[in-house]
Amino acid sequence: MGKPTRWATDTGPEHSRWYIDRFRRMAAEGIDLSGEARLLDAMLVPGSRVLDAGCGPGRVGAVLHARGHRVVGVDADAELIEAARADHPGPVWLVGDLADLDLAAAGEPDPFDAVVVAGNVMTFVAPGTERDVLSRLFAHLRPDGFAVIGFGTERGYPLPEFDADLTAAGFRLEHRFATWDLRPWLPGTDFAVSVLRRPAGAVGGDPAPR
Repeated sequence: MGKPTRWATDTGPEHSRWYIDRFRRMAAEGIDLSGEARLLDAMLVPGSRVLDAGCGPGRVGAVLHARGHRVVGVDADAELIEAARADHPGPVWLVGDLADLDLAAAGEPDPFDAVVVAGNVMTFVAPGTERDVLSRLFAHLRPDGFAVIGFGTERGYPLPEFDADLTAAGFRLEHRFATWDLRPWLPGTDFAVSVLRRPAGAVGGDPAPR
């Protein structure tokens, strides 16, 4: 892996365990944790191949798997991946850094129909690697595949920077919403859910990092 992520440097040593326990507790209480997955499922054909990037303990990928999709989840935090494997068998859960992601080397060479990046993942990657992360996600998508990325825009990654980075990575911005249930995005909104497309005729996108 490359530089430490903000998840590792900006949180305490017990943060991952707290995060795992928090979502286990919420699930036990019957709280709806499936909003992001419902949106992706509505956009996909049955049996699609989906990359859950920054999957954490697996709540999004698990729902997509249950709905019949083929899911690979990746997170830099080994403790979160261990929890995903324990709580949600079925998907492939892998430890990996999104900034130098190479799933072919991990035994997953096939491109993905879609990528989901939920849970403020883009604000937790290592500083200065945001464009690299987007480029690696682009590289793992099939032509005309799409990514849906949501994060708080006041958490250190301003939306104009994100838009410049997604364009540099090769993506085309298709839609933007204020929430995962598709409420309209307006200037000044502090959260953004962006739908990005890898154009069908786009060149590049080497699945292995250079």
